[in-house]
Amino acid sequence: MRNTRTRTLIAAASLPVLALTACGGGGSTGAEGGGADECETFTIVQYENPEGPQGQGWQKALEIFKEKHPDVEVDYQTTSFDAMRQNAKITLAGNEVPDVVEFNKGNADGGQLAAQGLLDPLTEQVEEFGWDEKVTGSMAAFAQYNESGLAGSGDWYGIPNVGEYVGFYYNKEMFAEAGITEIPTTLEEFEQAMDNLLAAGHTPISSSAATSQGFNQMWVWYSLVSAAADRDQIDDFMFVRDEVDFGSGPWREGTERFEDWIQAGYVGDQLGGLSFEQATVNFLSGNAAMLIWNNGEFNRIKDEASFDWGFFTLPGANLTMGSSGHLWGVPAKADCKDLSYDWIDITLSEEVQNVIGELGGLPLAGDTSTITDPVTREFTERFDEIVAADTLSFYPDYPVAGFLDFIQNHMQAMSNGNETADEYLAELQQFYDDGTAAVRGN
Repeated sequence: MRNTRTRTLIAAASLPVLALTACGGGGSTGAEGGGADECETFTIVQYENPEGPQGQGWQKALEIFKEKHPDVEVDYQTTSFDAMRQNAKITLAGNEVPDVVEFNKGNADGGQLAAQGLLDPLTEQVEEFGWDEKVTGSMAAFAQYNESGLAGSGDWYGIPNVGEYVGFYYNKEMFAEAGITEIPTTLEEFEQAMDNLLAAGHTPISSSAATSQGFNQMWVWYSLVSAAADRDQIDDFMFVRDEVDFGSGPWREGTERFEDWIQAGYVGDQLGGLSFEQATVNFLSGNAAMLIWNNGEFNRIKDEASFDWGFFTLPGANLTMGSSGHLWGVPAKADCKDLSYDWIDITLSEEVQNVIGELGGLPLAGDTSTITDPVTREFTERFDEIVAADTLSFYPDYPVAGFLDFIQNHMQAMSNGNETADEYLAELQQFYDDGTAAVRGN
């Protein structure tokens, strides 16, 4: 799920993915691809908000690309995250495909595209261009997929440019009214702070649980699971490495705590019909003291908040929810593959990465020290710390096809009081086991 999980998901400037085409002028087709000197038109498909950090970074990349290839016409197409995710297989299996595409990471999306031969492996290019020196550790985990489409090993099929991490944006004025003078350092202190906010008449966390784009409750739940988990427990779940017992350990502890938070009123009520956009608006409107989200709303809050605000990650957590960003990939049927490699390399250049970094986009190959705004620099430094410590727990919907819809349906049920932690964990066990049985060889 995503980045992306940002306003890009509902960008008005979107094109139906089914209509996307590439027109390689004179280039060879199919698996061989075309050289840079054979292509008259180079087609890029992406879904970032043109006003966001990555969208502006891509504009800089376009300038550089066009200067390097003045005789190539660039067809730069913007679609939506949902459209690309839902129609990627149809698009990439067609006779006319884009030359380079942005796609969603994870076993359920990127892994399936790789396993079905719709994307070209990029391992050779990674070594040639040195991309593995810029994309390392947990940031590379979802760039690689094995023959079964499982992330974490095998060939490289995608290249991320940025990272993401989830935390709490908070209204400093509401915290002060509730007598909270310091950021909590443990979960127990955090819960006491939320009790203080409730006593002062404030909803602690602005959340959402609609089954379509009501992501906030899922992020609250998985953040609490991550808080109690260690690296091996998350990697076993995420990369289908070992059996997962959802009835014990961090899964039970985090889910029961999530149920307690719902019952305590920490996340508000009547969330079943709310989307992540409405949760953000409620926070910006002063209807809640905090908003759980990733860096996707950083610039928006910075620009639109009428109150003094700050940001912190979940206090006392072992791991923090987040991952690399979406991936650039090269379709197996692309005409202009040499140009595609050049495009990806340009997006990882320091010139482009620093544009993204200046806007709070958390670049993977930028220079954080060059960021001029102190708030943005501090926000990016926190991300750099988490990456260096290898404490990102990724997003929960990655391992199994259909997981996002499944989790969101159950988040709504729990939020409405129609399902208990025990009932959800039992359903979660069944869905995960069924979904991973094939790749486990069962």
